[in-house]
Amino acid sequence: MSEIKLQKISRDYGLGNFGVRDVSLEIEEGEFMVLLGPSGCGKSTTLRMIAGLEETTEGQISIAGRDVTRLAPRHRNVAVVFQSYALYPHMSVRENMRFGMKMRNTPRDEQDRRIAQAAAVLGLEPYLNRKPAALSGGQRQRVALGRAIVREPDVFLMDEPLSNLDAKLRGEMRQELVKLHRRVGKTTVFVTHDHVEAMTMGDRICIMRNGRIEQVGAPLEVYARPRNTFVAQFLAAPAMNLIKARLTADGDKVMLDAGPISGPLPEREAALYRSAAGPGLLFGLRAEDIQTQPTPGAQAFQGTVSVLEALGPENLIVIESAGQTLSARVDRHFLPKVGDMITLYADLAHMHLFDAASGDVIAREA
Repeated sequence: MSEIKLQKISRDYGLGNFGVRDVSLEIEEGEFMVLLGPSGCGKSTTLRMIAGLEETTEGQISIAGRDVTRLAPRHRNVAVVFQSYALYPHMSVRENMRFGMKMRNTPRDEQDRRIAQAAAVLGLEPYLNRKPAALSGGQRQRVALGRAIVREPDVFLMDEPLSNLDAKLRGEMRQELVKLHRRVGKTTVFVTHDHVEAMTMGDRICIMRNGRIEQVGAPLEVYARPRNTFVAQFLAAPAMNLIKARLTADGDKVMLDAGPISGPLPEREAALYRSAAGPGLLFGLRAEDIQTQPTPGAQAFQGTVSVLEALGPENLIVIESAGQTLSARVDRHFLPKVGDMITLYADLAHMHLFDAASGDVIAREA
């Protein structure tokens, strides 16, 4: 067993300054859990508390059914991979991987076995005799991972390990880490501020803000059903479009008034949101749900193109409409010019409603 249980853990730096506050989370054995959030949200502090590198001032941490809250890091059987590779420059790849085992008096033949096994998994066999200076960034990160693997820990903890790599290497290393996790099968906690890493790597994601958990769930589940406006906007680029809105029930119809996107809701959405009729709402729609062609239930609106980003496989456009700024993700062949007045279509089948005061989602009625 290598599950992790956090029970109301807090990190109090004094005078009411909390890095983490009342965080409870269960991470299953073999799961790849991503802690996601902006800088200063408490995700790295949470990981360091699991590792024992930060004091847990309140609550309990269990790993593999064992209370480790007050144990020193060396007694928790976890391996940490940091943002910086932290390799010894004067040692070869082989000796960097060997060092930790040597300090723990692991028998030499066992050291060699583990190094050979990890090098095979990570594709490091041709580089075992090289020094870190002779390696690329991606290769150095593989060495850092190899050093963690040879420890044979219960848990892997990774604190933004890809953030020092360029965009191409980050994409490659994302895939390598997912493959590695499938091979090794160890419980992994991965910290990032990058929503793409979270969506593509995690079995589940835990979104944090101000030291607290906002939402936990499978990536696509959280993307489709954000609990509040913070989650809705953080887990996408561009962020979800949000417009002040009100709903008005008019007989069998429910009318939406959200600035440029106004009109009757489709029958299904009218039934789901009828009870929310009133002011004080935020209407939410993701960029990919604004389309260039009409579909059943879509609401037409017009706006002026202020920005066009042609990305190759798709285009991102920013539209100014009725005093609102909206982002749309459209087909690569749709290429309006900046300043053009265009007609777009909001797919209300994928709309979200939030309480404007609290930011909490308005639950759809079944």
